Amino acid sequence: MSSSERKPIEVIKGINGLEKVVLRGIHGTCVEVYLYGAHVTSWKNELGEELLFVSSKSIFKPPKPIRGGIPICFPQFSNLGPLETHGFARNRLWTFDDDPPPFPPDAANKVFIDLILRPTKEDLKIWPHSFEFRLRITLGPGGDLMLTSRVRNTGTDGKPFTFTFAYHTYFSVSDISEVRVEGLETLDYLDNCQNRERFTEQGDSLTFESEVDKIYLSTPTKIAVMDHEKKRTFLIRKEGLPDAVVWNPWDKKAKAMADFGDDEYKHMLCVEAAVVEKPITLKPGEEWRGRQELSTVNKLLDS
Repeated sequence: MSSSERKPIEVIKGINGLEKVVLRGIHGTCVEVYLYGAHVTSWKNELGEELLFVSSKSIFKPPKPIRGGIPICFPQFSNLGPLETHGFARNRLWTFDDDPPPFPPDAANKVFIDLILRPTKEDLKIWPHSFEFRLRITLGPGGDLMLTSRVRNTGTDGKPFTFTFAYHTYFSVSDISEVRVEGLETLDYLDNCQNRERFTEQGDSLTFESEVDKIYLSTPTKIAVMDHEKKRTFLIRKEGLPDAVVWNPWDKKAKAMADFGDDEYKHMLCVEAAVVEKPITLKPGEEWRGRQELSTVNKLLDS
């Protein structure tokens, strides 16, 4: 099939028969999204290069979440609450949103889908709050990937609810020891490797030589991840997401995870736009919006 004949949006069977949506851009860029978890598992540039990391050991079988790509952490980030780690949105089946509320106008040549998650009776037993979570996934004409989340309190009991959130993005990198992150210098962070103690980042930029699991607080709207070997820079732009999580399990934790290859930590880095330190509280009828835009520059920004 030639590129001119390819459909911009196609629903096909993925791994283990799970349904996925393929979004195709005008210059050969491509994004794949599993309805299970509303989970972006692939983001390819115009050269067909994969920009996201998904573990070769990922199970792709409910109720286990997919390991890699962009999991949606909602309504709880990490184990900071009563729910399973990272909440339940990433291991629920989402549906197409046939009646989305108006989003800001989309420019020409953008391809997007709207997905929705509402709680099941089982969900209400573990988290007794009525909500609608609408997610728009957009592939822009330049190959940029945008995720826009809208969470609304649809409860009729008059009660507010509170949640934390993250786009748990796994970037594919050539070699973690050759990567650096800019935009988080001098910021305070909570270190999950040290009982979530608070520290201040001292370096000019972040580099990696051991396990890292940090929640950076009050971060700027733009963060850069530079892959020196590939001479590629990932740019993360975010709105409504004040925190940023940086994670790499390194060798010991990688070996302890059944759905993660022993040496795969060398080829991934999670930099996550998040709301962790100050949870969002919504009264009935109120809505929260959080947006992440990912793009690449095929050079290092300081070169």
